[in-house]
Parts: sequence; structure tokens; C-alpha cells
Amino acid sequence: MTKSLLLIDALNLIRRIFAVERNHATDDIAVRNTSQRVVNACLKLIKTTSATHVAVVFDGQKSWRYQYYEGYKQSRSPMPEALSLNLKNIANELSNKGICIYFPDNDEADDVIATLATKAAQHGINSTIVSTDKGFLPLMSGKISVYDYFSKCYLDAKYVENKFGVLTDNLTEYWALCGDKTNDIPGVSGIGKKSAQTILNQHRSLKDALTSDALNKNIISKLQHGLNDYILSKNLVSLRTDILLGFTLKDLRYYVLK
Repeated sequence: MTKSLLLIDALNLIRRIFAVERNHATDDIAVRNTSQRVVNACLKLIKTTSATHVAVVFDGQKSWRYQYYEGYKQSRSPMPEALSLNLKNIANELSNKGICIYFPDNDEADDVIATLATKAAQHGINSTIVSTDKGFLPLMSGKISVYDYFSKCYLDAKYVENKFGVLTDNLTEYWALCGDKTNDIPGVSGIGKKSAQTILNQHRSLKDALTSDALNKNIISKLQHGLNDYILSKNLVSLRTDILLGFTLKDLRYYVLK
């Protein structure tokens, strides 16, 4: 049997479903409905992707990014208490269906998923990452796919170009230059989305841009003065693929429980 790995960004799925349920019910009922819908969604995804191995990955406590940059996700609203108190219960419901659940101590789900997908690809195994988090898009390759459960579609290079105006390979550089407001990542002061697109679509690297005759001198000046913020931002938006996990692919084998 051909191996296929399904990696689900737990909080991305759970929080979005809960937000919808909360509009129509009390928090207690919304939590219960969310749990049922999350289980059903995961089982459906396993069937749709023909996954042989599955991991639903949660976030750990404050990751290295919070230590590296104190402003990281500073403006993000906290998780509703009713939901945060029931995450373990939702995880248990998934586990009861034979789905592997992973709660890292400190690492973010993004880095854990990136590590798993990259290691699987190195062994010739296809992975499907389920998340609406744009941070996974730079991972897309012949062996790693990104699926939007809510839009019911796979994301691709055309989607990236239409949405961000750059090639998939340039996404990390793009966010390092113009920043990422959703995660409070600064980018380079004075460099917006349009400027970042121009820089990356005309030059192979930031080094080339800094010595370019084609770029506006004002943009070059901003890049020169913002190199430290560029480096900081690039480190923040780059997913780690070297997380020590303490388990192997065989531990993620999915077995249907009756």
C-alpha cells in the first residue's frame, strides 16, 4: 500500500469551526457541536486523501518566536475560554477514532507539521497539510500539498501568484520585506506589498536588489536601513523543519477503530 500522510493544523480547524458554531448557540453547545464537526471533518479528510498516516497537531506553549521577538502575535485575540478548556476533550474524541494527536511542549504546530512533511518528502511520501494558514504555502512541492478544508480545494502556485503577486519560492522573502500583520511581523519599514512584489519579480535576491540600477533609490535606501528588520522578519516567517519529535512515521499509522 502506498503511504500517504495527512497533517491537520488542529487549532486552525477547531477555532474556525467554533467561531461559526458560536454565532448560533451558547458556548457550551458550540463546544459540543465543534467537537462533533471536527471529528467528522478529520474522518472525511482521511477518506478524501486516502491517508495511511495521520497527525492532528496542536500548538505548544510559547514557542521560540515569542522569545526571539516580543511583539510576535501581540495583537492576536486570546482563544475563548470555553474552547481552551475543552481542547483536551476534543483531542480525546479524535484519539478515540484512532487518529494520532500531538501536543508539543513548546513548538508551534506550523514547525511540527513542516518538519513532518519535509521528512516524509525526503522518503518519497506524499503529504497533505490541512490549514488556511498562509505560512504553509512555501512548503508546496511535488510531495507536499496544502488543502483548504473550508473552500474544499487544494491551493497551488496559481493561487499564490494571484493572491500575493509573487512566485511560491519567493513567499518567505515577500513576508520578510512587507511584513505580516496577522502575526505582528514588522517587515522593512516603508516597504509595502507592491514594493515587495517589484523587488522580488525583478531580482533574484535581496543582494541583487541592493545593487540594482532599476530600483528606485528611495526603495534601495529603505532596504539598506531596514536590513536588521528584514533578517528578524525572515527568521520569524520561516518554518523550521528540524524539530525533534520523539516519534516516527509508523507511530502515525491510522487504524479504523470500531
